[in-house]
Amino acid sequence: MASSPPPTFLREAELRLLRCTLPTAASRPPVPSPPPLHPLGPVAASALAAVELGDYAAALASAVRHILRASASTEADHDSPAQFYAHLAAAVEVFLLGDVGGAVDEGFECRCALVLSAAVAALLAFTQHNVTGPSRKYSSFPCFSTSSLDERWYSDPGGKWEAWASHHLASFGSHVHGKFSLLQFIVFAELLLTSIKSLDSDFWSVSWWLCRLSMSQQNILDELSSSLFDKVQVHKNKMLTRFGELERVSSYWGSFLCDGEGASLVTTALLEAGLAEYKYGWVDASRLHLDSAQEACGIHLSLTGILGFRTVHQVDAKSQMVLIAKTTKPAADEGQSTELTGAPGDVLALRKTRSSVPGESDEFCDILRTPLLAQDVNDSNSGSTQILLTPVQQAAVLAQCLHVSRRSRSDEMSGWEMAPYIESIDSQDDSCYVVRSLCDVLRIRWESTRSRTKQRALLMMENLVEDISKEFPVASERARLVFAVHMPTLPALRKEYGELLISCGLLGEALNVFKDLELWDNLIYCYRLSGKVADAVSLINTRLSITPNDPKLWCSLGDATNNDDHYKKALEVSNNKSARALRSLARSAYNKNDFYTSKILWESALALNSLYPDGWFAYGTTAWKAKDLEKALDAFSRAVQIDPENGEAWNNIACLHMIRGKSKASVQSFREAIKFKRNSWEVWENYSTVALETGNIQLTLEATKMVLNLSFNKRFNVDLLDKAVEPIIRYDILKQIVETGSSIPEIWGLYARCHKRKGNLKKCSTALLNQVQYLQGSELCHDHKKFKKFAQASLQLCKFYMEISSTAGSKRELLLAEMHLKSSLKQAMDFEGTEEYKELDECLVQLKDLIGAAYTY
Repeated sequence: MASSPPPTFLREAELRLLRCTLPTAASRPPVPSPPPLHPLGPVAASALAAVELGDYAAALASAVRHILRASASTEADHDSPAQFYAHLAAAVEVFLLGDVGGAVDEGFECRCALVLSAAVAALLAFTQHNVTGPSRKYSSFPCFSTSSLDERWYSDPGGKWEAWASHHLASFGSHVHGKFSLLQFIVFAELLLTSIKSLDSDFWSVSWWLCRLSMSQQNILDELSSSLFDKVQVHKNKMLTRFGELERVSSYWGSFLCDGEGASLVTTALLEAGLAEYKYGWVDASRLHLDSAQEACGIHLSLTGILGFRTVHQVDAKSQMVLIAKTTKPAADEGQSTELTGAPGDVLALRKTRSSVPGESDEFCDILRTPLLAQDVNDSNSGSTQILLTPVQQAAVLAQCLHVSRRSRSDEMSGWEMAPYIESIDSQDDSCYVVRSLCDVLRIRWESTRSRTKQRALLMMENLVEDISKEFPVASERARLVFAVHMPTLPALRKEYGELLISCGLLGEALNVFKDLELWDNLIYCYRLSGKVADAVSLINTRLSITPNDPKLWCSLGDATNNDDHYKKALEVSNNKSARALRSLARSAYNKNDFYTSKILWESALALNSLYPDGWFAYGTTAWKAKDLEKALDAFSRAVQIDPENGEAWNNIACLHMIRGKSKASVQSFREAIKFKRNSWEVWENYSTVALETGNIQLTLEATKMVLNLSFNKRFNVDLLDKAVEPIIRYDILKQIVETGSSIPEIWGLYARCHKRKGNLKKCSTALLNQVQYLQGSELCHDHKKFKKFAQASLQLCKFYMEISSTAGSKRELLLAEMHLKSSLKQAMDFEGTEEYKELDECLVQLKDLIGAAYTY
């Protein structure tokens, strides 16, 4: 049986929809093919054209009325969102399968194209309203154009349907973070895409859109979701299988592709895969995808130092870190441009205010936005500031910048390591809207950490928030590369604005921002700073009177009042799906020393969401306290899988291996721990102990020296020094300790042995005398343990005196020993019957005999 020809119209529709999120092609795309001769052909073509123009409402209106003709919804569904969407899924399935008696092939293409257009329109409408702007008036319900639903229902009185969508998206153990609009559009888009996928047809782009939708879902949640992570991985892997190589992309679309468009598709897919891994903290996997993306778009990035000026008043040129971007093809040959559409006046105005960053001559600081390189530098070495990069290449630069920030430690140097990437994008004449916006966001984050540029960062943030609401550029332009850059959502961006306001001391303005975003935790923090916690509690109670089934509000109320009952209520209203409530109850039980209950609660919380950053560490600590060492070790192992740079977790793993007698495994874990906790003397001290157990003397020495240096010579293990360290090396370490005055009697004893071994008898006797003096004190006469140590040190000192006397023939040492013993026995009258006292008395008798014999000669 001959195979059916490929669905030409549908494949072209897939490409046209993906083009909506790619840079504008430099060469004009081919004229769209005429729609199939089917009643739904013009409808599908109209929906596609509306999506391309950014008129997502028109695209939904065109598609939904046909999709829902087969809807089995009833009036009762109007009060049950879950039932309505269940019936909607059935209706979409019926629509896609179509009428067997009609033109099956052409009708199937049109129906799939229509459903796919509606799904993409819903996702892009949500993205426009919550990420890129500008916001426009949408019905909160994506099916607003259907005649089967009356007008009073579109308005969603009381926000019941939006609240249902919020709870539906939060069913992964997380909560929607902030105030978002059009949440039902996400639910609707997922339903349509899943329906197409269930047909098991050869539609490659569906997996890509599902990956984008899952990442959009993750970006609106307050924490990473393990359930979403699994979904993202499935869709991402399928997407890369199909779009990760240029040959496969070219074979799928063939002549539909413009010049260079295949490479742009491959690069975008790899960038999105890298950002997905970045989001979940998989740094190595992210780096591999980003390296492949740079190779696909023909760019090689490297850093170098070039003399230049960083401030306005700088006189001498200093070395500046600059990004060198080498491209295999000029930007004009890559098949991409950033040509803007709109009125000429709007375009001109936008070019003048492309960035939220003030000009070089701004009055707020004298720090230049980009370093001014010295004039004598050869133009060929001037870096990416002189190279025109394509929009996809610019997105690759920013993705690499994010990777640098994640792999670096959080210190003041991390911002300077990101700076060359930010400045290279600032130097570009033209950029896509989201590329320029993310570049501004990264600059704001960097400059807000520096006192000299914080005021400029605040102004930049204010301008950026205001620019998002402007009408130009239009929605279709803002969608370019929106999924290929890690642009924060509008609530997340405004939250950063509020936090920046707090750091600048503008607490009142920050309160208004957090209140508008319904970020109750941040609001409570602001009220606490101003000493008005009661106002926060009152506000949350007011909100609970409106939305009593919001688990996030109950958790915030529990945080403000430290009342476990509120967390239990949050569990109740969320049907035991609030991981945050479970974590709060687990912490409360831990603070009450109820470690078993805390362990059970942590297990339940992590079963809901296993990607919470500190969850596994806290679970491991609780299990350790509950004497469940096996689960503690498993928990800390999971913690380092999620965050390989968690030095505390590595240290705990090593300590658990020590307890279980697995010294070699412990050494391996300590090696990882000191990479991230190098300044912790506690880690080094444990490391020295386990190194001694494995017989690694050199490692023991290194760890012992680190303990001394980090503790300012106040921490040392006497037994370890006695057993492990070779005499010559031990002498150097002991000398370091005693010279700082941080020694203890045992150290002086070891120091004396070292001097004796070296033949320095005078220093040996001084060290022994210091040991005895350290042991003397007011408590000596009443503490038998201390007297025992003192007696042993005194005997050692006196015997050494006798040894010197017999060697040198001197009476002075014998007299000193006699005087010391008489004084010691007089102080220790309370211990007269003890063995130690008898030994001291016998030594005194022996000394008197020696002194008498010396005088006879």
